[in-house]
Formats: sequence, structure tokens, C-alpha cells
Amino acid sequence: MTTDLKNKKQPHVIVFSTPTCTYCNAAKKYFRSQGIKFRDVDVSRDPAAARDMVRRSHQQGVPVIDIGGRIIVGFDRPKIDRLLGLR
Repeated sequence: MTTDLKNKKQPHVIVFSTPTCTYCNAAKKYFRSQGIKFRDVDVSRDPAAARDMVRRSHQQGVPVIDIGGRIIVGFDRPKIDRLLGLR
């Protein structure tokens, strides 16, 4: 997979997750494999972050991924790739 991020700044990526969530871990593994920097927010340990996640996504399930202010609920790889400019 090639990336267009080499020539432009990567958008800010936040992954709202829990340690036991399979899809959360898959998303984080995918970001690492693509060299995408992200901030991991464990909503199981941080009630304020959990409220922030629900405010952004209107969902309580994880993962919720914020890519430059665009919200993705779940590990939707095609949408992630599109928002990050990955091919």
C-alpha cells in the first residue's frame, strides 16, 4: 500500500478504545503498520474521555476514530484509507 502522506501533513488521529476491544486493537495495529501516528484514548479508564467520545460520535461503542475532525465508528478500513489518503 502506498501513501500520499509523504508529501503532506498527516491529519490528527485519535482512537477512542478499550484494551479488550478486538476491533480497537485491529485499528491500532493497522495504523502502526501504515506508519500513522495516533493518540490512543482508553475510555474504560477515563470517564471524561468517554463523554467526549459520545459527544463526537453519538455512539457508546468502540472504536471511535477521529481523523482530522471526521468521525468513524468502528474499524472501517476503506473510510480510514480514504480520509488518510492511503491506497
